[in-house]
Amino acid sequence: MAQVLAFPTDRIRPPGGNVAVLSDTFARQRRSRENVFWLKENAEFLNILECTGAEVPVATLAPFEAFYDTAERRLSFFRQYYRFILSICLDLEDLGFAGGKGEEMAAWVAGSDLVGAELSDLQRAEARRLLARRGIMLELPGLDQRLHDFIETSQTFALPNKKAGYELTHIVFYLSEYGRRDPGLSRAALRSLEYAGVVSFLDQDADLLAEVCIALRYAGGEVPVIWQDWLAAQTDGFAAIPQGFTGGGDDYHCYFVGNWLRALTGGKAFDHRLPQGATRLKAPEGAGVLRSLSMALYEADVARGGDWALARDRLASGLDPAQRNVLAQAENSCACFGQFFEGFLRSGHAGRA
Repeated sequence: MAQVLAFPTDRIRPPGGNVAVLSDTFARQRRSRENVFWLKENAEFLNILECTGAEVPVATLAPFEAFYDTAERRLSFFRQYYRFILSICLDLEDLGFAGGKGEEMAAWVAGSDLVGAELSDLQRAEARRLLARRGIMLELPGLDQRLHDFIETSQTFALPNKKAGYELTHIVFYLSEYGRRDPGLSRAALRSLEYAGVVSFLDQDADLLAEVCIALRYAGGEVPVIWQDWLAAQTDGFAAIPQGFTGGGDDYHCYFVGNWLRALTGGKAFDHRLPQGATRLKAPEGAGVLRSLSMALYEADVARGGDWALARDRLASGLDPAQRNVLAQAENSCACFGQFFEGFLRSGHAGRA
């Protein structure tokens, strides 16, 4: 039920008009440049363009000129957001902006020891990658081993835990330099990605599942066709609501990563025709089964023992038809489902026997 996908080598060519609209929408229409969520959204958008090798006319990125022109001042003042600011500037330069200030900014970050203030290994790994893009190699003893230790603990990812799932995918992104090199994942780490994918599919979480599929591609793993087909339909089903963004949240990130995966699989990225202005992006509704399945396990105390073959019918009987269909698709999507379910069962009890 899976296909082997090679590391991406071809440059993608998203339709220029759509990238121009997205650039204007996210750079000028949705938030102010002093808002941290502006930094987050635009860092993610530009990173996808850069790491997929998108051939984008520099003129389509003109809405970012004002930010780039003042980047050093922003970095000096908003240094707590240095990873966002540096990422945006490096991506703009690598996409064609002239100026070369990214090298000086990277050197300033290193000289100011901003990385030393990071508490998270994940953030240190991101910072290391950013500085390495301009030839500054950080010495962070033990970092790679700790990252691999985390992603090789597969049972962590057989449980509903979105934070752990996103940390897993981003570790693979950084170790692989976004598909530019083999991240050297063990069989256990690949199994972790598979488990995180099963949980995401059961939850019908297109956002995290797309990241899992991208990480599997970057690691040279197998992407289940059922997952990929469902994600393609989800990406096609996005609604773009003209002037519908009022400053809260929307499904922009799911839209971004769905198109990122589409780019890596040979499709047309960002092929939606979007309206000008403060567009709100809305993902199609899903019929997830994860919560119902978890509650059924908890209430029935199935975790005292048993395996998937024994529990299947008992659990499925309490689900509605749409949920049973999602469960059946998840089971058929990958050969690891039985092993996944052993972890999902959470057998054994805390406390005295």
